[in-house]
Amino acid sequence: MSSSINERITTIRSSLPPSVRLIAVSKKVPAEAIRSAYAAGIRDFGESRIQEAASKQAELQDLSDITWHFIGHLQGNKARKAIEQFDWIHSVDNLKLAQRLNELASQLGASPQICLQVKILPDPSKSGWSIPELLADLPTLNQYKSLQIQGLMTIPPLGLNDQEILNLFNRNRELAQEIQEQNWSHIQMQQLSMGMSGDYQLAVQAGATMVRLGTILFGDRY
Repeated sequence: MSSSINERITTIRSSLPPSVRLIAVSKKVPAEAIRSAYAAGIRDFGESRIQEAASKQAELQDLSDITWHFIGHLQGNKARKAIEQFDWIHSVDNLKLAQRLNELASQLGASPQICLQVKILPDPSKSGWSIPELLADLPTLNQYKSLQIQGLMTIPPLGLNDQEILNLFNRNRELAQEIQEQNWSHIQMQQLSMGMSGDYQLAVQAGATMVRLGTILFGDRY
C-alpha cells in the first residue's frame, strides 16, 4: 500500500502548480494509509465525519504538523467538535451554521479558517448558498469576527460535461473576485476549494488554490 500511495502522490504533486494545496481526503482510509501519505510529503488531510476523524487523529498525534480539514456536511450539533478538531472547515453552507460556529469559536477562544460552500448551479442533492443568497448574507457574515472567512468551496452537480464543469469553476472564481472587490473588513476571498479526483485538473485550470483528492491517491474505499 505504501509504495502505491507514494507513487500516486508523487505523480499528482508533480502535475500541480506550487500554488495549489493538495488535501488528501482520508475519509474511510485507515491511519496507516495516512501515515504513508504523510511520509510522501502530504500535510493536509480532509475528513467528513467527526467521530471517524477523532479516532484517527488520536492515533496520529505524533504527526504534530498535520493540518486537518473538515470537508463534509456539518450539523449544528457537531459544530463545537469541528472547531476543536479541525484547522479548516470547508463546508460552511448556511448563515445559521456560520452564526453557530462564530459563537462557539468566541467561547473557545478559537479562530477557525473556513470556506463558504456555494452552489453555483441549482443542485437539490447538495447544501450551500445560492449566489444571490450568499451576496445577501455577506453583511451579516462580515460581523462574525471569530471566523476567518478565507474563500469559497463548491462541488459541481453530477452529470455535467467537462466544459460545463470548467464554466462552473470559472464562475466560482469570478464570484470570489466580486466579493473580494467589495472590501469587507472580515471576509477574505483568497482561497478556492474546488476540484476532486475526477475534475481537479479543470479546477486547477480555473484557479483552484486547494484541491480535495481521495480516490486518486488512496484507491477505492468501501
